[in-house]
Amino acid sequence: MIASAERRGSTIAYVFLGWSIAAAVCLPLITYVASHYSVRAAYGGIGAIACVSWLILVWRLPRGLRGVPVDVKTWVQIGRNPLIGLLLLITTLQMSGQFVVFTFMGPLLRRLTDAGPDAVSLVFALYGVFGFIGIAVATQIVDSWGTYRTSLIFTVCLMTGITGWALSAGIYPLMAGSVAVWGLGFASTNSMQQARLVAAAPPLASASVALNTSVLYIGQAIGSAIGGVFYARDLLYGAGYVAIGFVALALLTVMQTRSRAGQTMG
Repeated sequence: MIASAERRGSTIAYVFLGWSIAAAVCLPLITYVASHYSVRAAYGGIGAIACVSWLILVWRLPRGLRGVPVDVKTWVQIGRNPLIGLLLLITTLQMSGQFVVFTFMGPLLRRLTDAGPDAVSLVFALYGVFGFIGIAVATQIVDSWGTYRTSLIFTVCLMTGITGWALSAGIYPLMAGSVAVWGLGFASTNSMQQARLVAAAPPLASASVALNTSVLYIGQAIGSAIGGVFYARDLLYGAGYVAIGFVALALLTVMQTRSRAGQTMG
């Protein structure tokens, strides 16, 4: 609502720079604090940062922003829109695939490569730094390349990185490099999902974007549950291949949206 219609794609991508910076700085920092001090200290830091974030929002968020009212009719329209359904499915698949591995990335690295806390923190840092690079690139190209092409490129990055993780399991340098490639797509793909949902049906965006966040967490739950089963049963190498399956389905679904997107999606 703050940005003009022609700048919304790059603006939404720009907002996700914050997510990437948080991953680049806070994931390795939390890993370090939890391993050297305590989990309680890590959660205390998260709470303190959340309070600062809330104060900044109170101070800087423009007043008078009002979304389109959401009622039963809105949800019916969303249910009847096949493109929105496909986009929400993509988010679910992308997140499910990533979180099969990501939830247990630290323990997997320790057991597969004997990586210590600092080595694990380095991998999380690579994930975040390359996530920042990916979203910065997406911000620059989305207005000219369109949200479909940008989404496709970064979903391929996800696929490449997770495939590299699975194939190189047990070799720390290759696994770390694969996480860097994976990081290029982790925030940029979700920002493109948000932008595509807004473009698919602007009057429904308040509900569809909120629903995208809901299915994002559903995907995290699905992936984490599957990853937990594999980890508990010592199927440490298999988790990566399950992740490949989910992301491959997401990539195929992204390609299916091209014919439905038409001129709206670029």
